Amino acid sequence: MKEEEIRERICRAHACHAAGGNCAQSVLCAFSDVLGVEETTLFQVSEAFGLGMGRMDTCGAVTAMYMATGLAMSSGSPQSGITKGKTLKKTAELGDIFAQKNGSLVCRELKGVDTKKPLRSCPGCIEDAVRILGEELL
Repeated sequence: MKEEEIRERICRAHACHAAGGNCAQSVLCAFSDVLGVEETTLFQVSEAFGLGMGRMDTCGAVTAMYMATGLAMSSGSPQSGITKGKTLKKTAELGDIFAQKNGSLVCRELKGVDTKKPLRSCPGCIEDAVRILGEELL
């Protein structure tokens, strides 16, 4: 994906977040056209993945990267294991890129809940996830 398109998607994701969408919704909905799924459906399916999947575990922006990977790479059939290995490998790669850039995949660590020293803001995590998807997957 070209830099201009990535920047446009980052703006779209930030607008969604500013309007009240969680980190997962903001990232996933920015790619609705590429993923071929209506934005409303993506918004609904990712609603429970905000605030680190509701428990400050894995960052919502990261879980959105993982959902986008499945949507982009899966064969869509449980009988076909052809894509599963490749999808899981790509998911791990994207997670590694995010963790190397930000020091963690965990929401509470990224926000500095326990240490009072944030590693990355939510808007920063959203931007990074959109950029990683744009550069590495879509």
